Amino acid sequence: MDFTPLKYIYRPDGIPDANTLLLLHGTGGNEEDLIPLTSEYGDGFNILSVRGNVLEHGMPRFFRRLGMSIFDEEDLTFRTHELANFLIEVAKKEGFDSSKLIAYGYSNGANIAGALLLLYPVFLKGAILLRPMKPFQVLPQISLKHQSYVFLSSGRTDGTVNIVHVKEFAEYLQEGGYTVESYLVDAGHNLSKEDIALSVAWYTQHFTE
Repeated sequence: MDFTPLKYIYRPDGIPDANTLLLLHGTGGNEEDLIPLTSEYGDGFNILSVRGNVLEHGMPRFFRRLGMSIFDEEDLTFRTHELANFLIEVAKKEGFDSSKLIAYGYSNGANIAGALLLLYPVFLKGAILLRPMKPFQVLPQISLKHQSYVFLSSGRTDGTVNIVHVKEFAEYLQEGGYTVESYLVDAGHNLSKEDIALSVAWYTQHFTE
């Protein structure tokens, strides 16, 4: 496959074998968008923030879509492979442990992180999915062999996300071996203070001593 490297920002923590937060922005965002939020989660982790390679009317995304809430699943599959290949290569270049990646994705970024959980079930140590959708209409079979934690949060009044499908996705991940916590918050598609507070508590429980 002919992969294109992704633009990124890497900020090492300086602690050997530290976890790395993989930041994946929403449509129209970039690699700088989510970095300010990381201060809410404390310290002791590297930051790897990535910009999507796809442009939709000039707005960066991680994969193409055919319409609102309709994914180009062929492109999503290709871009997920592209992202996984990139992560392996950038881990070698920057010197972080690729087995200690925790995805932190919002909207479009949450969706490609969800695709990573499905297509590369040994890849992520954990994932925070903020406003995710079900990545594929037909979900690929998974059988997880290691401990991996997943946090999902959906907005109660989010008109762009089918909450029933998100629930199906969360249950599918749980059945596949992931340890999943899913929340419905009083918000729309935009992030709220409740999203941050819940995900900080979850992160602290699973990834800090």
